Amino acid sequence: MNDKYITVTQLTRYIKYKIDNDIHLNEVFLKGEISNFKAHSRGHYYFTLKDEGARINAIMFASSTKKLKFTPEDGMKVLVTGKISVFEANGGYQIYVNDMMEDGVGNLYIAFEQLKKKLEAEGLFADSHKKKIPKIPTRVGVVTAPTGAAIKDIISTIKRRWPLTEIYLFPALVQGEDAKEDIVRQIQRADGYQLDTLIVGRGGGSIEDLWAFNEEIVARAIYACETPIISAVGHEIDFTIADFVADLRAPTPTGAAEMAVPQMRDVEDYLRQLKIRGVHTIENHWKTCYQQLQAIERRSVFQNPMMIYQAKEMIFDSLFEKLRFQMTHLTLAKEKDLIRVKNSYVLQKPFQLLDKKSNRYLQILSKLETLSPLLTLQRGYTISKVSNKVVSSKKDVKKGDQLEVEFQDGTVLTEVL
Repeated sequence: MNDKYITVTQLTRYIKYKIDNDIHLNEVFLKGEISNFKAHSRGHYYFTLKDEGARINAIMFASSTKKLKFTPEDGMKVLVTGKISVFEANGGYQIYVNDMMEDGVGNLYIAFEQLKKKLEAEGLFADSHKKKIPKIPTRVGVVTAPTGAAIKDIISTIKRRWPLTEIYLFPALVQGEDAKEDIVRQIQRADGYQLDTLIVGRGGGSIEDLWAFNEEIVARAIYACETPIISAVGHEIDFTIADFVADLRAPTPTGAAEMAVPQMRDVEDYLRQLKIRGVHTIENHWKTCYQQLQAIERRSVFQNPMMIYQAKEMIFDSLFEKLRFQMTHLTLAKEKDLIRVKNSYVLQKPFQLLDKKSNRYLQILSKLETLSPLLTLQRGYTISKVSNKVVSSKKDVKKGDQLEVEFQDGTVLTEVL
């Protein structure tokens, strides 16, 4: 009877077997909206793919996620390719994704916008970090492919416009999987050559061809470079992440060379203008100085130099009279003070004043002796004290107190009975 029943595991394995061997489910092309997206620390992506009527669990292993140029997000509409299978632990079916692109938009464009948004938020595109390109450089470096139209156009343009400039080529791969590391390596190498300007770029191509200049490590290498950088990638309509990070963006490699060095004719014209302006400045300065000299010569002091002496002599006379008046006035005042002192009572009768002060001293001394307790003792009186306090009444003592009785020639201790 029980032979008709099978376990859940057996049923799940049977269903898994059927699905795994269905050729229509081995490669499935699905479109839908991502939800519940989670990026595992090991690099796997777990998410749900849904539409208006249904949903399916999905997993994309790290071996496949590494190929993506963008990071999936919740709400993103995508096209995925994968295989349908059953996860035995929960009996649910799911799709194992091996490729993904956004529905209606290419993967590279998504990656471009995501990295652009990220680096802009970090401030790598801010004008405050951009360095000025020298107007007349003596050493210009170029990071690009050693062959091709780009380097030829740059060299010919610089030599034609400003042949005094030295050109240093730092050959790099500009296309392919290894291009980004090679570009970074050459930028870092060029930064140690004490260049005035560094041109980084390549000729035109598809977005895939130009992609090395959209890589994050290239953008950060440009940002970290101490040498001012002109980005020259592709044609005028092409924009890369390198263009936004660089100190200056050129529409083409030829345009970068034109921005890097001046035109010889322009410098010659500028020097001629400086010469003309210099001559005019000198002439104007000479005329101004000559006019100032003429004005000085016309001053009355140079017409009649004795006026300087006469004016100073008048000032001296005035000061001398003031000084003599002050000296006379001061002398008279001091003479009056001296006469007043000589006629004072102290100097006229000094002994009378001394006698008066002596009499006053004797009067005060007599009062002090009259009030002195020592005279009282000499007349036969005593002073009684209890605990060093003078006793003036019998109420101030009581039986048993130690009484100190002070005589003229000493003190006697006694007890109150």
